[in-house]
Amino acid sequence: MAKTALSTDDIYQELYQSLELEFAFFRGIDQLIERISHLPRKKQDFLLGWTRRVASIQTTLAYQFLFNITPRIDEMEMELIERLALHAMDKYDREGINGALKVVRDVEDFAAHSHAIAEGALFEDVQGVLFNFIQGLSGRHLKIKQADNAYTDSSILYLPAAIADLPTTAENFTLCKATLTLLWAQTRYGSCQVDFEHCFASYDDSERAQAHFHYLETLRLEACIQRELPGLYRQMQQLKQSLGQAVPAYYHAAQQCLIVENTNSDDSLECLKQVYTQPLPTPLCYQGHLNPEAICQCRAQRQQKELQQLQVKLSELLEDNQLGKQSREQGQTPEIKAQKKSEQDINQWQLEIDGLPVAPPMEVSQLLTSIYLDWGDIPPEALVAGGSGEYSKDLKAQQDDPDKVWQGTYHEIGAELYDEWDYARRHYRKNWCVMREKDVPPVYDDFVEQTQQKYFGLSRHLHRTFEAMRDEDKLLKRQNQGDEIDIDALVEALADAQHGEEMSDNVYTKMHRHERHIAVVFMVDMSGSTQGWINTAEREALILLCEALETLGDRYAIYGFSGMTRQRCELYRIKEMDEPYNTEVKARISGIRAQDYTRMGFAIRHLSKLLSATEAKTRILITLSDGKPDDYSDYRGEYGIEDTRRALIEARQQQIHPYCITIDETARDYLPHLYGPAAFTVLDEVEQLPLKVADIYRRLTT
Repeated sequence: MAKTALSTDDIYQELYQSLELEFAFFRGIDQLIERISHLPRKKQDFLLGWTRRVASIQTTLAYQFLFNITPRIDEMEMELIERLALHAMDKYDREGINGALKVVRDVEDFAAHSHAIAEGALFEDVQGVLFNFIQGLSGRHLKIKQADNAYTDSSILYLPAAIADLPTTAENFTLCKATLTLLWAQTRYGSCQVDFEHCFASYDDSERAQAHFHYLETLRLEACIQRELPGLYRQMQQLKQSLGQAVPAYYHAAQQCLIVENTNSDDSLECLKQVYTQPLPTPLCYQGHLNPEAICQCRAQRQQKELQQLQVKLSELLEDNQLGKQSREQGQTPEIKAQKKSEQDINQWQLEIDGLPVAPPMEVSQLLTSIYLDWGDIPPEALVAGGSGEYSKDLKAQQDDPDKVWQGTYHEIGAELYDEWDYARRHYRKNWCVMREKDVPPVYDDFVEQTQQKYFGLSRHLHRTFEAMRDEDKLLKRQNQGDEIDIDALVEALADAQHGEEMSDNVYTKMHRHERHIAVVFMVDMSGSTQGWINTAEREALILLCEALETLGDRYAIYGFSGMTRQRCELYRIKEMDEPYNTEVKARISGIRAQDYTRMGFAIRHLSKLLSATEAKTRILITLSDGKPDDYSDYRGEYGIEDTRRALIEARQQQIHPYCITIDETARDYLPHLYGPAAFTVLDEVEQLPLKVADIYRRLTT
């Protein structure tokens, strides 16, 4: 039976509760209520429901959403309205109220670009992932920024706000990644070394010549990508096929010349003579644009600066390490040579100072790489040590302080970004948590020895227990061959035979050595509330557990987690999955110290990703904690609980089994909601932690 439409009074009460403000504050509220009252009940519920979600983050935004949608409700599909609301909330997260209001007030523009927003690769969503991808490739360190189209100036890779040429988000992300990779290849394989001011001067139409040259370079760079990134190259070919793109026949001869290894931009310039008079080909989908003016300007600014920087760095290297001392004492300039360790890796360099091989510092290697990419070689004038002079103070590079890298505009550089579940809007906040992995500073003291002495008897008992688990034999029933008769199976087989059915051969039992194929991650709460006895108990429990697990042979890792606000989520490496339990790991366990707050969702998501990449039949994520999810500002109460619960659901969907061990006396109020009724243990006293953890692990894995 269809629901009766809401009256104006019902709508008034609903909006009053959602917006939590006097309606006099809002312009035209009476007309708005009247407009909604004439809608069918289904549309009323839909609109008011989404208004509640938007109001959970900002009431003015919710009103503007409703005010601008209702006149167009008959023209817009519900799916499009959902996209608008979610996009507005995402904009609010990133840009604040002004950016979000612009979205809901310009409904027509949103509708025109709805496919790009819903299925496209949006720059604001993918920049973090793609930045980390680019940093893993060879060449100079590059930045990524947004522009009207895709191009590079040889220091920055520019991408448009959205790439949406294909039907799905996944395909558009691949296209975005391929475009970025081709821009990187221009900086890596010599496209940016071209003398653009003179090499096209002989052609009557220089723009036409540049367009042909850009297409030829794209073919050459495709071959370079095929050699270095074959998986991505195959995806690029699939993209061309999906869009029906093919290389014109009059380019085939040039393409065969350019795909040969060790070709360079000079070869493309030579091939240009063959194809210049031919029609301009349709640009390939990931080709981007060639911007000679931006390249020349950026290259000119960088070249002289980096030569001077390298001279200063070489001077500091000579002084700090007393290199070339004999030459300087004789009034001569030390002879410095530089060469790549291999032709394939331009990031690894070897210096030779007066015939003595020297491993250069990272800063020097980076400068050599960048200079090589601009010049195609290292100019002799670059390998002359310069005096400290006016450059030493300004050009001295500073190592990033891991505790200061969060400050400023670029705090997300090098970090991993994770979504976070907002229960009120029933949707994820995209790339909301900025996470970095850090090492726990090792403390080389006698904590491990003290723990072993304190729990000597328990430790021996755990060793014996875990050794028995390792050597455990399991009785397999209903086998087709074995050592003994399986009475139950035999009786069933005989009963089947009496009824005229075929008698089963699976009537034996045999002993089988139980093979353990387990991977476990221990997620240790390092929030400020663990200060004191709790911190000591956690460290003691980890020592006992590691000693026992070494006997058992299971694969395990240990990470701590803490942070302050969503912009500073920190995961602390204590022991990685395949890292041996050695002196360094013991010192890191000893060095575990209380930090900040207990934001849990990002840690569960990151460690679930690590576990999913580990080959094992059974994957377990065990949390050691002293309290509920909590963080400074917005992660307290129901919000933190629901995000953690969603992260645990995501973990189970990846076939990971979460379990929690806590000493929080109130945990029984919220842990069943998070972990389920049988996936947690509450300890009454903190001193029980070292005694119970190993026993709980044994029960979980047998």
